[in-house]
Amino acid sequence: MSDITTETEELDTEVPIDTEGPVAYTSETNPAPEQRAEQGRVAVINPAGATGRRKEAVARVRIVPGTGKWKINGKDLDVYFPNKVHQQHVNEPFVVAGLEGSYDVIARINGGGITGQAGALQLGVARCLNAADLEANRPGLKKAGLLTRDARIKERKKAGLKKARKAPQYSKR
Repeated sequence: MSDITTETEELDTEVPIDTEGPVAYTSETNPAPEQRAEQGRVAVINPAGATGRRKEAVARVRIVPGTGKWKINGKDLDVYFPNKVHQQHVNEPFVVAGLEGSYDVIARINGGGITGQAGALQLGVARCLNAADLEANRPGLKKAGLLTRDARIKERKKAGLKKARKAPQYSKR
């Protein structure tokens, strides 16, 4: 019989693991501007306009390329919305799209209360960014839920009730 010799090849057990950079299953909503530049697709800076609604509030919003100034009914953002939560709420579309400081915002808001107006302004800004550059901005805004109108409104009062659902107190005698 013939002698059978087996040669064993040593396998490289060290596999390089790339710990830097985005992972395919990440929960990040939109790539950062640096990552977007690496991909070769940067958002286009175009003027745009849109309308946002929330409860009884209506916001007519226009964005123009600029330095990030806000004019809401002729006032600055921190004057019109002194609450920091509302300021962050209306600025969220720019943060998600990675375009903070790229646009000036001019808005006319009427109706509703402060929270409803902030929600209307947020939707208006998100729709403006969507209209300015559909391919770059829409996926991140859609994933963050900023393009969906919040349809919850106050329920109407019914006859014979004190409010929409509250009934008068029952008296047995």
